[in-house]
Amino acid sequence: MHFINLRTTLLTCVFSTFLLSLSLAQPSITPDSTKGGPLDLGKMWTFDNPPSAYFQKTYNFTADEKWFEETRLASLRFADYCSASFVSANGLVMTNHHCARESGTGVARKGEDLNATGFFAKTAAEERKVDGLFVDQLVKIEDITKRVQDAMSSGSSGQSDEAQLQAREQIFSAIKQEYGQKVGWKGLELQTITFYNGGRYSLYGFKRYTDVRLVFMPELALGFFGGDYDNFTYPRYALDCSFFRVYDNGKPLQTTHFFKFNPNGIRDGEPIFVIGNPGHTERLKTVAELEFDRDLQTPATIQLLRNRADALQAYNVTAKNDSILNEIFSYENSLKAYGGQLAGLRDASLMARKAVFENQFKAAAKAKNLPTDQLNTWSEIASSTAQLRSLFRDANYLAPSERTTGELLAFANILTQYGELLTSRPQDAERARSMVEIPAIKNMTLEEAYLAAHLTEAQANLGHDDPYVKNALTTPDGKNRTPKEAATYLLKNTKLKDPNFVKELTTRPGAVASSSDPLLALARIGFPRYVAAARQARQLVQRQEVLRGQLGRMLYDVYGTAVPPDATFSLRINDGVVKSYDYNGTKAPILTTFAGLYDRNYSFADKYPWSLPDRWKNPPMALLNQPMCFISTNDIIGGNSGSPMINKNREAVGLAFDGNMESLPGEFIFVPDANRTISVHAGGIIAAMRYIYKADRLITELTGAPAKPKK
Repeated sequence: MHFINLRTTLLTCVFSTFLLSLSLAQPSITPDSTKGGPLDLGKMWTFDNPPSAYFQKTYNFTADEKWFEETRLASLRFADYCSASFVSANGLVMTNHHCARESGTGVARKGEDLNATGFFAKTAAEERKVDGLFVDQLVKIEDITKRVQDAMSSGSSGQSDEAQLQAREQIFSAIKQEYGQKVGWKGLELQTITFYNGGRYSLYGFKRYTDVRLVFMPELALGFFGGDYDNFTYPRYALDCSFFRVYDNGKPLQTTHFFKFNPNGIRDGEPIFVIGNPGHTERLKTVAELEFDRDLQTPATIQLLRNRADALQAYNVTAKNDSILNEIFSYENSLKAYGGQLAGLRDASLMARKAVFENQFKAAAKAKNLPTDQLNTWSEIASSTAQLRSLFRDANYLAPSERTTGELLAFANILTQYGELLTSRPQDAERARSMVEIPAIKNMTLEEAYLAAHLTEAQANLGHDDPYVKNALTTPDGKNRTPKEAATYLLKNTKLKDPNFVKELTTRPGAVASSSDPLLALARIGFPRYVAAARQARQLVQRQEVLRGQLGRMLYDVYGTAVPPDATFSLRINDGVVKSYDYNGTKAPILTTFAGLYDRNYSFADKYPWSLPDRWKNPPMALLNQPMCFISTNDIIGGNSGSPMINKNREAVGLAFDGNMESLPGEFIFVPDANRTISVHAGGIIAAMRYIYKADRLITELTGAPAKPKK
C-alpha cells in the first residue's frame, strides 16, 4: 500500500488540513452482504477486547487469553509508519520491502547500490545497524476512558468545544506523566489511544528496541516488481519482504514471543489472521459527511493530484529526471487510490448500505433510551457539514500553499498577512520579520506550471466572474487570458524575487497594501477570504470532533465490543479466510507462482518496472511452481504494511503488503465480497532464499529445517 505517505502529505494541500482536523452486552450480528449493518465497520479488533467469542462462533476456534497475549507480544510497530513481527527466537524481524526501503538502503557503503543488488548478511557479523530505526512491542494496556471523559465534561456544562479538546490533551499529558513513574510502566514509551472517535480511551506502553540491524532485503526490482502500475492490483508478483534483527546489549535478542514460519500454511477457505497497525479509517462517518467527501473533498484531491502530475510529466519530457519520474509515479498511484475511493463513494449500493446502518444505529440508540442531546448528534453533524460545504471553495481553492499555488503566490500571501501585522501591531511584526524569507525557486518552469494549475482550479470551482479569478485572468486592457497565460504574466511581472523590493515591503507600513505588484494584488483579494473561511471552518471542525466523539460513545453504548473501532495506527488483529473472487470477467487464483513472475517479465520484454536482476534471469525449474503471493478476505489499510499473516497455530504463513482495487473503498466501508488483502506467501520467501539468494542460515532459522531441499 504505497499511497499512504503521499496521502497524508497531499492532504495538507486540501480542505481538511487547512482547517487546522451500552451496557457491554453484545447483540448478535449476522452478516448480510446485501444490506448495511454493523459489520460494515470492519473487523479491526483491538487487543483491549480480544474477539474470543466471535472467533469461536465464526471459525469454531478457541483463542484463549494466552493465544492473544503471545500474538500481541510477537507483533511489532516498525518505526512510526509500518508493522512487523518477530519470526525467530533470535530477534529476527519481518516486514515489507517498501517499509524498509529507506532504512535498508541507508546502510549502503561507498560504491554500493542496495536497490540494485539487494542485501544478505551471510554471517551475524555482517548484519548492519540502521541508525535511528526502532521497533515497538506493546507490553502494557490500561483503560483510561473514565478519566478522560470526566475531564472533558468537568467544569461548566456550556464549555466550548475547543475547551473540551484542550481538557482532553491536558488529561492525556497528566496520565502519561503519572504512569511514567509507575512500577511496570517506567521506561516504556507511552501513548494515549483514542477508540470510537472518543467513545473509549486507552494508555499503551511500548518496549522500544533501538538496535535494529539489516539482515536481508531483495533488490528493488523484486520488492517493487511492477511498480506503481501493479499497485492495488491482483494477480501480483512482488517479493515485498525484508528482515532485520533486534539486538539487546550488543547481542541478538533472545525471545520466546515469535511466529514460527510455516511455508505450507495456505489453503483455500483456511482462516487467517492479520496483526498490525492499520493507520486510518473513517467508517463511523455519517452519510452527510460521506456525501461531503463524495461531492467536494475527494474530487478536489483528485483534481489537485491530476494537475500536479500533468505539470511534472510535461516538465520531465525534457528534464528526464529520475527523482521527478518517481514523484510522477507516486502521484499516479495516489490517483489510482483516490479514484477507487471516489468510485466507492459514488457507488449507490455502498452508500445505501451506509444509510441502512445509520438508520439501524439511530433506532438502536433510541431503543436504549439514550439522552436526547446524544440522539441529536446526527442532525448536528449534518448541520455543521452543510456549513462546511458553504465554506469549502474559499477555504480550499484560496489556501496559500507552495504545493498548490507555487512558491511565489504562497509568499505573496505571507507578505499580505505580514503587511497587516506591520500596520496594526508593529511590535509583533518585528518579531516575525525573520520568518519572511524570499523562497528559493529551483525551477521556474514548474513554478509556472503549478501556478497555472492553481488558476485553472480556481476558475473551474470559483467561477470566471469571481473577483479573484477575474483579477488573475483579465489583462490590464480588459481582455481575457488563459490560466497559463496569466501564470506567465504574473511571474514575469512580479518583483517578489527582488530582495530590495521585499525589504521595503517588510519595513514600511502600508507598502504591501498599496503595492501594484500583480501577485500581491491577487493575494490581497484571496487571502482575507481564505482566512475568514478557514476561521469559521476551524470552529466547525472542532465541533464535529466533539460530535464524532459523542457518536463513538453511542456506538459503544449500543454495540459494545461487538463492533471494532476505526483504525488509529494502534495494534489490531483481524480475521478472514483465503478465498478467490470474480474479477475482469474471470476468477482470481488464491495464489500466484514464480512462473507468473517470469511470464509478466517476458510479456513486458524485461522493461522497467517488470525487469529482473541478472541473478533472476535463469531460474532453476524447481522455483517456477513455488507459491509467491496469495489473497484473503482480511480487512487492512495503510499502516498494515508489514503485518504478519498467521494461522490458528500462530504460525507465520505470509506477509501482508497491499490490497486490490476493490479494497479501496475500505476507507469508509468494509464489504468483503471482492475486497482482498494481498500477501507474500511464506513459502515464496523461503523459495527465493533457497533458489536465488542461497540464504541458508536464514532458511534454517526461520523453519528449523535444513537449508538444502532433499533430493
